Amino acid sequence: MSAESRERSWLFVPGDRPERFGKAAGSGADVVICDLEDAVAPAHKDAARREVARWLTSGQPDGERGSAFVRINGADTEQYAEDVAAIGGAPGLRGVVLPKSEQVDQLHALIAALPHGVPVVALAETALGAHQATALARVPGVHRLAFGSVDFALDLGARDEPEALRYARSRLVLASRVAGIAAPLDGVTTRLDAPEVLAADAQAARGLGFGGKLAAHPAQIDGINAAFGPTPRERAWAERVLAAVREAGESAIRVDGQMIDRPRVELARRLLGSRE
Repeated sequence: MSAESRERSWLFVPGDRPERFGKAAGSGADVVICDLEDAVAPAHKDAARREVARWLTSGQPDGERGSAFVRINGADTEQYAEDVAAIGGAPGLRGVVLPKSEQVDQLHALIAALPHGVPVVALAETALGAHQATALARVPGVHRLAFGSVDFALDLGARDEPEALRYARSRLVLASRVAGIAAPLDGVTTRLDAPEVLAADAQAARGLGFGGKLAAHPAQIDGINAAFGPTPRERAWAERVLAAVREAGESAIRVDGQMIDRPRVELARRLLGSRE
C-alpha cells in the first residue's frame, strides 16, 4: 500500500489555536493541516503564522515539534508571501496546501519558493480551478488535488450536494489519474453532528475514485478512515480471490459465482495492500 493511499483523513486545525495542535496530531488523522486561511480572522493572521511556524520548528512547551501540512493564504493575497517565508523552512513542514488554485503559474511560483521536495496540494475551489484540473495536476511538485466543495458551490451558485457537484468531482479524479498523481481529496462535510451524513459523503467520494477527505473536526476522523479502507466484506472477498489465484495459478478464475480476471485480481491486491 502506497504512502498516499494511507493518507485518507486530512484534519484542519486553526492556526491561531496552538492549544489544539497537539490534539489534532493525536486525533488519528493521517494528516494535520494547520490553517492560515479561512479558519483565521484577518486580525489574527500574524499570530497564527507565528504559532504555526513555532510548532513546526520547536514545538510547544508541553509537546514535541509538530509535523503538518499548512494551508497558506491565496497567491493573490497580501499574506501569501509572509506565509511562505514563515513556514517554508520549518523542519516539521510536510507540505503546503494552496487555496483557490487556478493557474499553473501560481503553483510553479510556490514550488520554486519552497525548499526542494516540499509537496503541494492544489485546492480547486472555483469553476476555473476545476476546469484547469489536469494542467494543475501535471505541475511537477503537485502531490495531490483537493476539492473545496463549499467554495466551489458558492462560485457556481450551485447547491453543495453530491449530485450537483458530481461532474466537478469526477474532473479532479480523472485529472489526477491522467497526471499520474495520487487520487484527490474530497471536501469537508459541514455537518458535524450527523455521522451518517459524513459516512454517506465519504462513501460516495470513494465510489467516484477519491483517495481521502478533508475533515473539519476530529470527530469526523474515524468515519473517514473507515470509509476509505476496505470493509470486512471487501477484505474477505479479496482474501478469497487471492487464495483462489494461488491455488489455480492463473488470473481467470471463478469466485463466489463471479468471473475473476486480471482487473479484479488487481482490485483484490489493492484492497489488501498486497504485492503477491
